Amino acid sequence: MALPFFYIDGYDGSSMLLTLNEETSKHVVQVLRMKHGEEMNLTDGKGSLLNASIIDPHKKNCVVKINAVTKTDAPKRKVSIAVSLVKNASRFEWFLEKATEIGVHEIIPLISERTERQHFRYDRMKGIVISAMLQSQQTWMPVLHEPTKFENLKMLQFENALKLIAHCDETARTPFSSFQINQFSNYIILIGPEGDFSPAEIELAIKNGYQPIMLGETRLRTETAAVVAATLLTIV
Repeated sequence: MALPFFYIDGYDGSSMLLTLNEETSKHVVQVLRMKHGEEMNLTDGKGSLLNASIIDPHKKNCVVKINAVTKTDAPKRKVSIAVSLVKNASRFEWFLEKATEIGVHEIIPLISERTERQHFRYDRMKGIVISAMLQSQQTWMPVLHEPTKFENLKMLQFENALKLIAHCDETARTPFSSFQINQFSNYIILIGPEGDFSPAEIELAIKNGYQPIMLGETRLRTETAAVVAATLLTIV
């Protein structure tokens, strides 16, 4: 049986003892009823996998001893997705969960001209990302940005990346299948809101090196398009 798996907010390796935060301590001691000596796995979401044993099962400040630390390599292919916020928050949360499970490197909630919803509860969204990382047994957590305005995307650095924008406008677009994905190691793709990107935004993206693409023959919801893009760029 797999060991319980928990997230820790940073690990610098300076001590072999670690005090879990109150939320994790409560889950370990009161929900799972783990006892002294029982083992668990921990990760900082930055590639560290720690095997630990409980030495003080306190319900608010559970102390564990680090038995072993393994550093896992970051995925060679880094996929960043800038996706518009949507009116229904649960649909955006669904995307965050699936993108994390798939193994996306970076998620940028996007505010464009036609974005309807701009309220974003960062702590809740990060919690969803953490849960999805643990559920999928990963040690690398996606970088989750605060919402970013479309025009400010150019301030973010995407070095040596294939830059793509998926939109529904009838202007020239290249089918995704035409790209040789394995030729690149970094990717950034822009996914628009329910009303699509505006013509001015599409033009601005193209001027900044983004190539317009189509993900398929059907018109997809924002979160569906984002998951399709994440799957194609990460797994293919």
